[in-house]
Amino acid sequence: MPNADSGAPVPANGLRILWDRLKEHPLARVGPGLITGVADDDPSGIATYSQAGAQFGLNMLWTMPLAFPLMSAIQSMCGCIGRVTGKGLAANIKDSFPPVVLLTVVSLLLVANILNIAADVAAMGEVAELVTGFNRHLMTAFFVFATLLLQVFIPYHRYVSFLKWLTLSLLAYAAVLFTVHVPWGEVALRTVWPKFAFNSTTAAVIVGVFGTTISPYLFFWQASEEVEDMQAKPGAVALASDGKDPDQELRRIQWDTWSGMFYSDITAFFIILATAVTLHVAGITDIDTAAQAASALRPLAGDFAYILFALGILGVGMIGVPVLAGSAGYALSEAMGWRSGLERKASDAIGFYSVIAISVLAGLAIQYSPISPMKALFWSAVINGVVAVPLMIVIILLVSKKSVMGKFTAGRLTTVLGWIATAVMGAAAIRMFVPG
Repeated sequence: MPNADSGAPVPANGLRILWDRLKEHPLARVGPGLITGVADDDPSGIATYSQAGAQFGLNMLWTMPLAFPLMSAIQSMCGCIGRVTGKGLAANIKDSFPPVVLLTVVSLLLVANILNIAADVAAMGEVAELVTGFNRHLMTAFFVFATLLLQVFIPYHRYVSFLKWLTLSLLAYAAVLFTVHVPWGEVALRTVWPKFAFNSTTAAVIVGVFGTTISPYLFFWQASEEVEDMQAKPGAVALASDGKDPDQELRRIQWDTWSGMFYSDITAFFIILATAVTLHVAGITDIDTAAQAASALRPLAGDFAYILFALGILGVGMIGVPVLAGSAGYALSEAMGWRSGLERKASDAIGFYSVIAISVLAGLAIQYSPISPMKALFWSAVINGVVAVPLMIVIILLVSKKSVMGKFTAGRLTTVLGWIATAVMGAAAIRMFVPG
């Protein structure tokens, strides 16, 4: 309300202007890319990065600078596919490729995701037992039902805000480095000039690092979440059918994806570094789970580092499990022509939510089966390695097709990075099946 004497606006108007400017800031526009990046550092990924740091010290840090542009290029392609076409990745594959391609990819994705969920919730239960003292199986069940209820009963526009706040949990791994001595000069040197013998053991760890960094479930999730975000905005339509200037949306996708992947990548770098300067230095070179890494940190770096590491595992697990289950739901629903979307009520998308529920509950059931979580993680990595390479080829072909993307086909740099990523993952997949 204006002042009676001067007509000057009251301070509330200034606050409103400030709030409007904050909403226009790039940090306010992060979304699918940020959540996808954090989900990439799920508990099973933390276990892989911890093993790399514990076993090889600083000599595996180089993998993260190499992975960053490759993972960013592939994920930005997926985001653009969703926003330009208004359809998820599976729906686009269904329209552009023979049915056998879609059937194979979706089937393998479902199996790999269920096994990965099993490994993640087991790690969360184990870490929760370490922190709280409650039984790990009880805590595992708690996390499973909590994530399931949030996905099914909370609308997407509210649920996504919850996921964004959870992304802050990754800062725990940067904080760990303030509790230990870090030889930064040596870190810089080994990041660009590592020392290791390239044998079967080294190759296996490199395969594991790249396999957990560039994973198929992230492709499906980001494409579908761009569709969810589009549908949540009144009047928004697919860019391919929108006559308005699309440059702002495409810039947002690039900013969101590259910043989200950087956040993920630098966190993985910090995890490798934290375990390298603590566990490796202390002679602890064999880590099977993220919980083991947290436990091993306690006598070396103190209770504070231990708690930070453990809370980070729980935080990213609360993101990783929904993303794994959600990507399975999107993929199968789009393949089958079912209604899908986290914004829909459960009664309006029964098939979609059934896939989510079955995936998460199957992951819980594995805890009580003869299959160990580590075996589940191993087979998940194998299946992801098998499906990632052909799926990445499909993605690159999709973003290069004018019949799919119209005038928004991928640029040359993005395409080149995509093919390099495919070659790296292809070499990793082949190495996985080479004896010895």
